[in-house]
This record gives sequence, structure tokens and C-alpha cells, in this order.
Amino acid sequence: MILWHGSSEIVKQPRLELCRPYNDYGAGFYCTELEDLAKEWACPDEADGFANRYELPTDKLAILDLSSSEYSVLTWLALLLANRRVDLSNAIARAARDYLLDRFLINTSGFDIIRGYRADDSYFSFARAFLNNTISVAQLSEAMRLGNLGEQVALTSAKAFECIQCTGYELASCEIYHARRAERDRCARSQYQLLCAQLDRTGLYVRDILLEEVDPHDPRLF
Repeated sequence: MILWHGSSEIVKQPRLELCRPYNDYGAGFYCTELEDLAKEWACPDEADGFANRYELPTDKLAILDLSSSEYSVLTWLALLLANRRVDLSNAIARAARDYLLDRFLINTSGFDIIRGYRADDSYFSFARAFLNNTISVAQLSEAMRLGNLGEQVALTSAKAFECIQCTGYELASCEIYHARRAERDRCARSQYQLLCAQLDRTGLYVRDILLEEVDPHDPRLF
């Protein structure tokens, strides 16, 4: 697997013990398979960054793919709620968080790599809207694909860190990639507004999930 990590610094040797614990899937080294996306992630502000390039042999690593048909978007959301510090302002959102953590959270300790959505500001706001009973599961699933904001590949085990090798880096010009990042986000938010303008009358909302005690295998989630 060829991976890219967008950063303000050149990272020749990623180290698990230096990773922050409150990321989407916990402590880990977060990458993408797309060079241009890494360059956008490297330029959140108006300053140049770096797209660090790595090679990672995966034949001996266990990979959890949250985008596979085995999991619904609520599995991803449960992991996010377990690892990120999320301020929920109303009772239904807090009840939804507790329910998802109880019914949808999976044990990731046996995996070396986790692949799934990246909870940037846009995706995070989409997830919060679902928890607030504003959009349905189907709308949330569609929203996560808007704007091609991209998936991330997170190395989460010591074994994965032992396998990854840096093979160089590319400069990420903020003049180019900060603007592209902003435009990608703007596009996703614009498409999201159009999506929300269409009421999902037959959709499954978080209130329905709580009242019906929906389980992770319910076909309405897929």
C-alpha cells in the first residue's frame, strides 16, 4: 500500500507513542492513498506543508474496512463517538450517543489498520445533524460521500508502525492546496444543503432507532 500523510512537517519515522489519543479511531497515524488529498490536508491554513510518502506491506496486517458492506455508517459513527470529544447539547443526541456506543461499537484492538471516513469539519457537522434527529440514516450515508472529501487509512498498532517506511515527500503549496481544500469543503456543504432540503419521509431517523431498538444488522441501515 502506498500512503501519504499531509503535515506541516516532514515525518520520516511515525511513532505510535507520539500520536494524539482523541482522533477519529483513537491514537494512530492517519494517512490517505491520494497524494493530492494529502497535500490539501497539509494546508489547513495559509502556510505551505508536506505530503509525506510511505510504503506499507499489508500481507501480515489485519485491516478493518468500515466502508465494506459488513458495516453501516453507524459503526463508523460509534467509533467516532468513542474516540472524539463531542459536545452534545440536547437529550436525544446524548441518548443516541449512549445507544450507538452500546449497540454499534466494535472492538478494534485486533486490527492494525482502520480504513474509513475522515471526520473533518463537514463530515463532523453531518454526523451531529443525524444525532440531533435532523437527517435520516440514508441521508447521513449519502452526505458522507459528498464533495469527495476522502477516506483515511489509520495505522493503529505497533506492528503497523514497524512495517511502514518513508520513501520521500512532496511540497504542498498553500497557494494551490489551501484553496482546493476550501473549495472541496464548500462543495460538500453546498450539496449537503440540497440534500437536507428534501425531507426523507420514509427514512430511519435516530429517534426511530431509539424507540424501535434497531440493531446493527437491520437492513434499513444499508
